[in-house]
Amino acid sequence: MQENPVLTALATRALEFVKDGNIVGLGTGRAATAFVRALGRRVQEGLRVTGVPTSAATAVTARECGISLVGLDDLDGIDITVDGADEVDPHLDLIKGYGGAMVGEKIVAAASRAEIILVGSDKLVPVLGRRGLLPVEVIPFAVGFCKRRLALLGCRPQVRTVADRPFISDSGNYILDCGIEPIPNPRQLEDSIRATPGVVGTGLFLGIADVVLVGEGDSVRELRREERAC
Repeated sequence: MQENPVLTALATRALEFVKDGNIVGLGTGRAATAFVRALGRRVQEGLRVTGVPTSAATAVTARECGISLVGLDDLDGIDITVDGADEVDPHLDLIKGYGGAMVGEKIVAAASRAEIILVGSDKLVPVLGRRGLLPVEVIPFAVGFCKRRLALLGCRPQVRTVADRPFISDSGNYILDCGIEPIPNPRQLEDSIRATPGVVGTGLFLGIADVVLVGEGDSVRELRREERAC
């Protein structure tokens, strides 16, 4: 299969942040998969790294690429994580979770000293919520209750399905895809959603990304969070 040139350029640039001996968080999604494959090629050339996958799908890809894996229980921390995003605003806050792995991605990000995000320029938005969708992961027992509470917050939740059956996350939970308008106060919305019993996590990733690499044709532009430059 021919690789997407934008994803290839992003993955190649992201490799510059990885040092020999690093513990590397491995994200989920198209951009993250391109990075995992590029990292695997470097491993075959002699680079020594250990990966921490954010999903079962990423773990499969990483093993196929020859990357040694370890779980969070065996670590004090992660040197760097490389992942994708579905929206990036001017503050480098994110919406993630279209691929269904946001809880694992957020846990690995929180354990990381640096978070590198890979996106095409089409993922840049002036305000989060511009694409009209916010994923929220909930436990199955609470799905009806959470739908009602999220509706009161102005969301329009629908259970994500695959082949007419509920999508099940790696943790065994459901995902509510919430129709939303652009979000004037992402932190307030995050706190309100997380206060709902049964909610496991949201796709709002606030204050987490250190560097966002933006693919624009064959070139890559770098955006940095000033207060947490890596």
